[in-house]
Amino acid sequence: MKLPPLSLYIHVPWCVQKCPYCDFNSHGQKGEIPEQEYIQHLLADLRADLPLVQGRKLHSIFIGGGTPSLLSGAAYTQLLGEIEALIGFADDIEVTLEANPGTVETDRFKHYVAAGINRISIGVQSLQADKLKALGRIHGEQEARHAAFEAHDAGLNSFNMDLMHGLPDQSVADALSDLQQVIDLNPPHLSWYQLTIEPNTQFASKPPTLPQDEILWDIQEQGQALLAKHGYQQYEISGYAKAGYQCRHNLNYWQFGDYLGIGCGAHGKITQPDSNEIVRTVKVKHPRGYMDLTKPYLYDSWQVEPADRPFEFFMNCFRLHEPCEKQDFCDYTGLSLSDIEPAIVQAIEQELLIDQGDSWLVTIKGHRYLNDLLELFV
Repeated sequence: MKLPPLSLYIHVPWCVQKCPYCDFNSHGQKGEIPEQEYIQHLLADLRADLPLVQGRKLHSIFIGGGTPSLLSGAAYTQLLGEIEALIGFADDIEVTLEANPGTVETDRFKHYVAAGINRISIGVQSLQADKLKALGRIHGEQEARHAAFEAHDAGLNSFNMDLMHGLPDQSVADALSDLQQVIDLNPPHLSWYQLTIEPNTQFASKPPTLPQDEILWDIQEQGQALLAKHGYQQYEISGYAKAGYQCRHNLNYWQFGDYLGIGCGAHGKITQPDSNEIVRTVKVKHPRGYMDLTKPYLYDSWQVEPADRPFEFFMNCFRLHEPCEKQDFCDYTGLSLSDIEPAIVQAIEQELLIDQGDSWLVTIKGHRYLNDLLELFV
């Protein structure tokens, strides 16, 4: 099999407080974050994984959470410097850090840029006070605007703003107003996605009143038109970017690339070319267990069997609003096109997919009924 690009995901599990909609592996901050101790564990975790990647260079790094912006610029200077000493960086590496507007101090992003971070993802979610309160966010509208101004001023290559729609009691006008205000802040990249109620969250136990389906459809349709009007191209289900500002790290996920995962609960996926194996890894989830020196960081690992690879490949690739290359399927799964021909024929007959010769393209109907399309490859 051909080796795809290699990325690194780093998980920082702490946040100021747990949001009621959040099902990520995050833990409300209690006392001072053990910054230096956690960095040493991240580096030890990476060292343990290095035999999996055979000296390959990193294409991108994404630091997620939790709220990674709770850690200092000095911490990231140390962490990224030592990571580069352990595993080489591509010359044009993209390094993204997630930030909460409520933790952004003046000039903080400049410290991150000095550490080697060149892309920031700001979790805005809404600019309306009542919606922010309902979502349990710790920031207000002005802090979100301040974070955008700081990002523009910091000398970053790019930054993203996360915005939700379909919020409790949200009207079409409310959602479009939120979207227009974020567009006016001129982020090069915008993640715009619908709130969903996930299991094991506060919202799951006490569900808020969400908009009806027809309102959600109007928000989606009118919002996409608004984004296109302002030069944002949809390249993924919830990803919109101005020309040249797609998130390279996320694209590597969707294109079935490889990635190491270090930190609490982090997932990884690594191709082993000599054995034609694809290995998935999961690290210990809770900070106490992860930082227990008597235990390994690795919680579980398994091989992706050939029979499961078509679904895993297309589950990612079909999220994209660009052609899915046939050669990539063969190169990155180790399978042949004949292995999936019956499912492809059905997808084309159901008008979910178009055969473009060297690639496939998901139709508008295919994106709307993506689960039905993916079921053909199970």
